[in-house]
Amino acid sequence: MGARRASKGSADGDRRIGRRALIVGGVAAAAGTAALARDELARLWWRAPGVEKPREPGAVDYTGARWLAASDANWRRADRPDDYGIDMVVVHVTQGSLDSAVRAFQDPGHKAATHYIVGQDGKVTQMIRELDVAYHAGNRDYNERSVGIEHEGFVDRPQDFTDAMYEASARLTARICARYDIPVDREHIIGHVEVPGTDHTDPGPHWDWDRYMKLVRRALTAAA
Repeated sequence: MGARRASKGSADGDRRIGRRALIVGGVAAAAGTAALARDELARLWWRAPGVEKPREPGAVDYTGARWLAASDANWRRADRPDDYGIDMVVVHVTQGSLDSAVRAFQDPGHKAATHYIVGQDGKVTQMIRELDVAYHAGNRDYNERSVGIEHEGFVDRPQDFTDAMYEASARLTARICARYDIPVDREHIIGHVEVPGTDHTDPGPHWDWDRYMKLVRRALTAAA
């Protein structure tokens, strides 16, 4: 979501087979061994049309988060980081309440959603699994390589960015960075406005990047 410069960005709505499936298929054929082909088919069988990888209903990637599923129209099933490497976190602002963001992400007509929403009270809601591609950045490449985190509030209201929100979001981002070995710097933790081709301006001028990055580094050190 977030404030926009102009029109709504296009959704990443493709349903193609991942690059890894095609590469692995070529390797298996070249190797010419039944064992290799069988192993890879066992791994990739669910990519066939109409087949879904088994998932545990309600499972979350971040301890303490509540699960509220986004509409299937707002994300793409994947197997990250095996098919798409994750090397980035994108910070968003909802431009509304947490409840309004949840409603939008559960609306198939919205065509966008993030993996997480952090409330002003510091509570974390997960709506898309990290292994799946969320349509949040307005850029297909960035969608495939990033985890998106929304923050409840408005870009022109600095009071919306509470201590509880900063601290909870920093812990969440630190955990994501640790899980995928993402460097904790401003090249890999970015705002929606920094995504190439975006029409959004969030998190806006009142988001305290210096404070946030210090909190992320502190949370990462504490976890280690």
